Amino acid sequence: AISPYRALRAEVRLSIPSFVEVYVNAPLAVCEGRDVKGLYRRARAGELHGFTGIDDPYEAPLQPEVECRTDLETVDESVQKILNYLETRTGVE
Repeated sequence: AISPYRALRAEVRLSIPSFVEVYVNAPLAVCEGRDVKGLYRRARAGELHGFTGIDDPYEAPLQPEVECRTDLETVDESVQKILNYLETRTGVE
């Protein structure tokens, strides 16, 4: 699930016993640079409303189990970070 709000993520955490919060972290400028669909441009132009990070807030997690810094890591590095966490949590390799 993707949620920009801490309260909703906390609610989901309570209802899913094995919930893992993965914070896919990238600066807004990086997200805008990756925007192949032009959604950020449209949101900044006022064509889209309620767009996370532009006119709707994003509440960063306070204590995610895993944080992937996609501006500093490759996709493979981020995936490996998640897999490593899951392996240590479950004891499965």
